[in-house]
Amino acid sequence: MFDFIIQQVLGMQWLSELIWQLLEGSFGATQASPIWGSVHFFLYDTIKISILLVSLIFMITYIQSYFPPEKTKRILTSFRGVKGAIIAALLGTVTPFCSCSSIPIFIGFTRAGLPLGMTFSFLISSPMVDLASMLMLMSFFGSNFAVAYVIMGLVLAVAGGLLIDAMGMERFLRQYNDPIRDFYSESEYFNQKQRLNYAYNDTSIIVRNVFPYVLAGVGMGAFLHNWVPQEWILSVLGSKNAFGVVLATLIGVPIYADIFGTLPIAEALYLAKVPVGTILALMMSVTTLSMPSLIMLSKVLTERLLFTFIGIVVAGIIFIGYAFNFLWR
Repeated sequence: MFDFIIQQVLGMQWLSELIWQLLEGSFGATQASPIWGSVHFFLYDTIKISILLVSLIFMITYIQSYFPPEKTKRILTSFRGVKGAIIAALLGTVTPFCSCSSIPIFIGFTRAGLPLGMTFSFLISSPMVDLASMLMLMSFFGSNFAVAYVIMGLVLAVAGGLLIDAMGMERFLRQYNDPIRDFYSESEYFNQKQRLNYAYNDTSIIVRNVFPYVLAGVGMGAFLHNWVPQEWILSVLGSKNAFGVVLATLIGVPIYADIFGTLPIAEALYLAKVPVGTILALMMSVTTLSMPSLIMLSKVLTERLLFTFIGIVVAGIIFIGYAFNFLWR
């Protein structure tokens, strides 16, 4: 039953077979053709991600209505140290899906005087780890990969926050007085109809913002899977290149996307037999260290704190990537 849920409900293998039947019956497509392979990849991944995107975001934003920023602040003020970093990282899993969406909440936390390490644990985990990403990863790569990604994301968030806290860098925060997005601070007291409206409205906003990146990611994935020789991909990111994880991490930093935009690219690399740790490194760097989010962070962090944050996250991602390439064989 679990395999059926992963393969047919989340993975939608039936949809892949249906699209091939339609392409073959209507256009005489063949699965050996790179052109039709690209068409199939694009249609299948776009439809699949769209269905999961809307349903999962709606579910997560509904849950998120129970955890508005003000309530999250109250929860976090009760904790310190390791326990505080763990709670902050876990709360990051019920917030929006990209790094740019998480930064307004991060700014609110710093304004409220929460410990810096806890706010960074939240900032790292929020775009990288959530229930929706875990279910999406299950649909593409199976449960073991998804659980490993989530656990390592949380470990990185907790460790990164604790390290920044130990360095005592509060004095390197800037004052940020510009308006930030309103996340319905009163949602804690919504009735069920209001929660459903909240979930609908936020889902509409997030899908509109995310969908162009999904299309770009699917297009890149279709190109990589059907037109770029597997040998070339492996020569750059494969296990024989000792710097594959480092390259994947650095490639991901300037790209702006969330988990939904990176999945098609990761899928194409997975099909090309790129090591799983290298794929994890690429996905983590894209979701956590996108260039637009770093530009936003530069308005609230001094250069020293910003580059400290970047260095800690990059080093953690690279370590996780190499560890998984060594252990996941």
